[in-house]
Amino acid sequence: MQNSTSLKKAGKLFVDWAAVIVLIVSILVFTILRQGAFFSVTNMINILRSMSTVTIFALAATVSMAPDGFDMAAGTLGSFCAYVFASCYLWFAMPLWLSIVLTIVFAMVMYLLNMFLILVCKVPDMLATCALQFVHQGLGLAYTGGSAVSAGMSTAGWATALKGGDSSPLRSGWTPASQNIGKSPYIIIIMLLCVILCFILLERTKYGRYLYAMGGNKMAAKLSGIDVKKMRFMAGMFAALFIAVGGIVVCSRNSAAQINGSDSYLMSSLAAVFIGRSVGGREKYNALGTAIGALLISVLENGMTMCGVVYYVLPAVKGAVLCLALIAAYITSKED
Repeated sequence: MQNSTSLKKAGKLFVDWAAVIVLIVSILVFTILRQGAFFSVTNMINILRSMSTVTIFALAATVSMAPDGFDMAAGTLGSFCAYVFASCYLWFAMPLWLSIVLTIVFAMVMYLLNMFLILVCKVPDMLATCALQFVHQGLGLAYTGGSAVSAGMSTAGWATALKGGDSSPLRSGWTPASQNIGKSPYIIIIMLLCVILCFILLERTKYGRYLYAMGGNKMAAKLSGIDVKKMRFMAGMFAALFIAVGGIVVCSRNSAAQINGSDSYLMSSLAAVFIGRSVGGREKYNALGTAIGALLISVLENGMTMCGVVYYVLPAVKGAVLCLALIAAYITSKED
């Protein structure tokens, strides 16, 4: 009996710290296989830079899921935000700071559609955001005329109408300041600031406690006096902030707002969130766990690429990591 209890405790301890164990083992294995090239300073910076974008989008999902929400449209909204940022900066020649502010405001306004469907129309989060994926894609391409937004490109779509029919861009190209956002060390610093902001919100404020209470039992939270709609709305606005930052970072990193440029980050960000939920046995979505999950995904992707694994196998690996993260997140859950 005592041995059985000890085995259960050991098993739970392993599951709780599986992500960290896998991360450490992966770093050791890739370092051995690549004879130190993997653990070089240059490659570590590459991993952190790759991790940064995933982490920012994953933080948006973390804030959404803390009160038992779910957002499948973060990637498409991020792409739309990239269109807005690039067009403000290149087509309308706005200052960099104003382009960033307008992009964040735009993301929050667009996120009101999520809140309307979820809070007013009572549509489940997943269904509402799945529908909004198509809305973001369609409106975004209509705004840009169905093309990417890059340096020297003529204005198209609805943006041309906003300029009074003039299709000539007002700025010929990106400046170093605008491109630095997507480069190291700036992109890493932006990621760290986002992690700190999310950590403070969820772990060090009463609003975070309210969000976690809603995630545990929404009805009980409501009966205890928490304004669940207000808290869910606030979580949505913070998620929109992170999505806007993610879209800006992707745009700056690519020096263009590419079609569906942020869409591919959805599954990686969700995997990072679920991995983070299981770290340390927290069993709740948290900023530090999400950052660890994003680091694990980036390490695996970078290491396998360096080891010659073909690129089209990587999505299967990400899917397997997500499956394992879900198992670790729910295998210890108590049955109803």
